[in-house]
Amino acid sequence: MDIKSIKKLKLHGFNNLTKTLSFNMYDICYTKTTEDRNAYIEYIDEQYNAERLTNILTNVSNIIGANILNIAKQDYDPQGASVTILVSEGPVNIENLEHASDNETPGPLPDVVVAHLDKSHITVHTYPEYHPDEGISTFRADIDVSTCGHISPLKALNYLIHSFDADIMTIDYRVRGFTRDVTGKKYFIDHKINSIQNYMGGDFKDRYHMIDVNVYQENIFHTKCILKEFDLDNYLFGITKKDILPGEKKKIKKRLKKEMDEIFYGRNIPKV
Repeated sequence: MDIKSIKKLKLHGFNNLTKTLSFNMYDICYTKTTEDRNAYIEYIDEQYNAERLTNILTNVSNIIGANILNIAKQDYDPQGASVTILVSEGPVNIENLEHASDNETPGPLPDVVVAHLDKSHITVHTYPEYHPDEGISTFRADIDVSTCGHISPLKALNYLIHSFDADIMTIDYRVRGFTRDVTGKKYFIDHKINSIQNYMGGDFKDRYHMIDVNVYQENIFHTKCILKEFDLDNYLFGITKKDILPGEKKKIKKRLKKEMDEIFYGRNIPKV
């Protein structure tokens, strides 16, 4: 579907559109023993602790030009972390605003883009877990960036993608509310968008298989991504392919691929 670009609007009052980006990433791993599994969970818990997540979200705030009002962060026992950042309207640079979200292009990695924001927030939560008896462990991080104003949080997507070396990603973007021009006419979206994929760098598109499910008339955009190439060594923790017998290697690979397909397609796949 071809979406025509929208000319720069002269608004009546403030831009009241709310734009929300939800970014869900998954890391999949095989651990042979209980000790390896516990070590993996401890490792991933440390890799994505509240301090590091705060740094990532602070950079996201810089990318979308937000002023940070408050940061609440927490590491959980036995594992997991969450960070919430409240942000407010940043200083407005008109030249940046004219080009910040009118084009479907990958965002900075990172670079500061000034935005006009109000009553916005950025949150992240992590969820480590494991299969009770098949050696599969997964880690999920959920990030939500919600802004009110001219710029779209999609400008932070490229940075987020490169901050998490994910095996699978689910990305949602929606625009809600409306804003008016000086004649009183309502606008339910103020920028051109055909696909979330247009906000991703070319290197990312080469590495991932992607599926779009978009509802244009409702301003809802959805993209799922899964790595194209599968190297077993990238999914083993505490061991390598050389440590595994050929028959066992085949079984582990099958389990991992089944787990990844179930997460990607959002349904359980029966055993054949």
